[in-house]
Amino acid sequence: MEQAQVEGGDPYGDIMEDEELGSRGNRDTYWSEADRKLLNPCMGLMKASKACLKKVLGAVKAHGKADTPEHVAQLDDLADIANEISPSVDELALSMYPPMNQLAVRLNAAKLASVLKKMLEIARASHACPPSEEGWVLFLTGAVDHNMNKIKDFTQGEL
Repeated sequence: MEQAQVEGGDPYGDIMEDEELGSRGNRDTYWSEADRKLLNPCMGLMKASKACLKKVLGAVKAHGKADTPEHVAQLDDLADIANEISPSVDELALSMYPPMNQLAVRLNAAKLASVLKKMLEIARASHACPPSEEGWVLFLTGAVDHNMNKIKDFTQGEL
């Protein structure tokens, strides 16, 4: 997405022309100006996803314990919500290709934001996240909210 954004807005630029389909001069392969505004906050959510997974993994490695049924249940909850992130990122990425349906992008972004916030809540409430780890939880929650608010702002006219 980032490379296509820099290269003039054609995410299909690496695909060769097809003789049967004709020229790829179709404007449906390019983002409109309104679509381009959505790309940065959507990619921001994707980057927040990576950061959430990395930080939660680090917290579990540093502080996670499997010595009680409660601790095991908390780790299971983190694993279950972590498994929802990749498919949610994929859905958002797929909806970002032109021609972009901004409502679909907003819905997929909202789903990803919801999954991320749930993961951060579960992490914060778990034994793997002592008070010393709360700073990154709050930071990432703010990043998710910031990007989701930008997406809402840019898609207001589409509802």
